[in-house]
Order: sequence, then structure tokens, then C-alpha cells
Amino acid sequence: MKPRPLPSDPMIQQLIREAQRAQMGRRALLGGLGGGAAALALAACSTGGAAARPTAASDKSDSDKTLNWDNWALYIDVDDNGGYPTLEAFTAETGIKVNYSEAVDDNNTYYGKVKDQLALGQDIGADTVCLTDWMAARWIRFGYAQKLDQANIPNLANLTPALGDVDFDPGREMSVPWQGGFAGICWNKDKIPGGIASVEELWDPQLKGRVGVLSEMRDTMGLLMLDGGVDISGSWGDDEFSTAVDVLKKQIADGQIRNIKGNSYKEDLVNGDTLAAIVWSGDITQLNAENGEHWDFIVPDKGGTLWNDNFLVPIGSRRKKNAETLINYYYEPEVAAEVAAYVNYITPVVGAKEAATAIDPELAANQLIFPDEATLAKARVFRSLTGAEEQKYDAQFQSVLLGS
Repeated sequence: MKPRPLPSDPMIQQLIREAQRAQMGRRALLGGLGGGAAALALAACSTGGAAARPTAASDKSDSDKTLNWDNWALYIDVDDNGGYPTLEAFTAETGIKVNYSEAVDDNNTYYGKVKDQLALGQDIGADTVCLTDWMAARWIRFGYAQKLDQANIPNLANLTPALGDVDFDPGREMSVPWQGGFAGICWNKDKIPGGIASVEELWDPQLKGRVGVLSEMRDTMGLLMLDGGVDISGSWGDDEFSTAVDVLKKQIADGQIRNIKGNSYKEDLVNGDTLAAIVWSGDITQLNAENGEHWDFIVPDKGGTLWNDNFLVPIGSRRKKNAETLINYYYEPEVAAEVAAYVNYITPVVGAKEAATAIDPELAANQLIFPDEATLAKARVFRSLTGAEEQKYDAQFQSVLLGS
């Protein structure tokens, strides 16, 4: 196996830079369709920012050594007893007790739950939350995130250079990357020993009724468009998107696609309802660890999507310094490597690869964490959408979900 490049490799920098400029969601963790999809659509249509910008809450971190962190499912290291080893070490080191919650079910639905409080500058019950680039951009644009004191985050010097200056947050004054990853294809290798190499192969009649796709528009539509020869990071418009929508509609109508879900797709893979699906990269490694080595994952040759999530401090949080201390801790290369060993997503921390080598050389060679040039060459970023495009394409996609 050839050596993997360091995170500062120019190709990695360029691709991740593109990912930070794109408007894409990491996950849409809808347990099903119906009301969940409708809620997502309504939240997406919220314009926000009409009222005066809220004022940041005064900080009381020096007297209150607690912190509430909202994050996605399966997105931090967990031990056999359900504890969080790195968080426990953080508390031992700093005295700050962290209440960790897998409260982010989806960028839009999470926003829908907290946007009214954010607009009023109220405490939403979280002192830091990890959200995808396009949603982080919305919070920053509306004044819903607090400016970070980088003096409290000296380990920010370990941030992969390509991520240090992004268009939605120049100089990283309001946000700091947490993890990134791919959307691609997985299959049950016990049932499909020959494997699957492309989205087109998901439409094999032998898989009828056993295929799953994601309810996240930018990932499912991104892979469908890439399979149709469209560079989703380049110049495309209504015709290309509509063609992919037609493919999705047909496969649903024909019964090829069984489920359109968010993170609950994992349950369908485990119980055998689906044998192949469009999925998120790190989940499959964890699925294999928890249920046996039954699944393989690839970024298709025609392309998979690339995304990043980011720490934000909500405008109403009174524990900003505590959040900054947490961010600083997770930018220690050894800590970043420990998290990467569990979540199997792309770490933004320079030096984590070397630290991972000390933990497990195979870990440092994992392309889902430290991708090589060949893997990154397949990755594409769903281009930034204008406000009008976002409403139009979201509406088209949601109509498919609601009508399926």
C-alpha cells in the first residue's frame, strides 16, 4: 500500500477548500419521510435575519465549569460502557464537565428547533454545536454565532492550512472544522460477493426492493448527477438536476429503491431490508465494528461527494471560553487521532496522521481518514447554490420524498 500524503498535500488542500466553499449537508437524519421531510422543507425556507442582529451573551465560563455540546450520532469516540474517553480525559485535564448530546438530527431540522431562540439571542441549551458548511454559513450570516477568541485556541495552529480561510468565515473567526467525509456506496458483501462499482449498478433488477438512498439532497442527488456524467462542482443547472430527479423518481416508482432515509439507513442494512445503499463513509466502518465485517464501502469511480462540519458557539451561550477550551483540546494531534480511530472521518488536524501511526499503522493508512490522491480525485463538491436555486432544488427533491 503506497504512502498517504500529509494533510497539507496541495490536492487535499484544494478539495477540502472547495468543500468549505460549497453548500452541502452532511446528514439528513430523518427516521422516515412524511412530517420529517416537511419539517425539513419548512426550515429550509426560513429566511431569518430580518430582525436586528442579536447580541452575544456575557460569558460566565470562569465561574461555571460546564459545557453543553450538541453533535451528530456516531461522531465521537465511545467505549464499551457507553462513555466518551476523550471527553472524560478533557474533564480530568480542565475541570470542565461536558454534557454531550446527539441532538443534531439534521442541519435543517436542528435549525428549525432553535432559530427563534437564536434570533432573540437566547440560550438554546447548547454552548457549541457542529453543523455543515452551508448551515454554518447561515448562522454566521444572520449573526447567530459568537466570534471566537483565538487566543483561547492556540492549537488552531494545527488546522489544515486549506481550511484556515474560507469564504463564509474568513480567518475562522466564527467557526472551526470538526470532521469531514465522503458520501459513496456500500453493499452487503455476503449477499453481493461481486461488489458494486457504480450508482448505475444499484439499479440491477436482482437488487429490486433492496436499495437505499439518503434523504440528504446534496449527497443523493450529487451521486446521481455524477453517475450521469455531471461535474457537480462545475457549471450545471436545471436540466442536469431535473434529469437526475427523473432517475430517482423512476427507481422509486419501479420499486427498486426501498427506503429514503437519513442515519437510520444503518438499521436497514443490519436487518437486511437493504443490501446496498448510498451512505456516509465513516458509518460503515462503525457498522462493521458493531455488527461484524459484512459491508464494503467505495467512492465510485464517477465520483462521490465531500463535506465538512464545523464547531459554532451559539449567540446565547454563556460558556464560550469553555467551548474554546474544548475546541483547543480536540486540536491536539493525539486527541484528533483517537477520535479519528473511532469515527473514521477526515480529520482537519495536522499531525494527526503521525499520531495515528503510533496508535495503529493501518489506521494512518485508512483512506477515509487520510485519503490519498486517487481517492480524492474521485471526490466532488456539490457547488454553492444561490438562495433561489436552493429553494427550487430542495422543493424538487422534497416532492420526490413526499411522493414516494
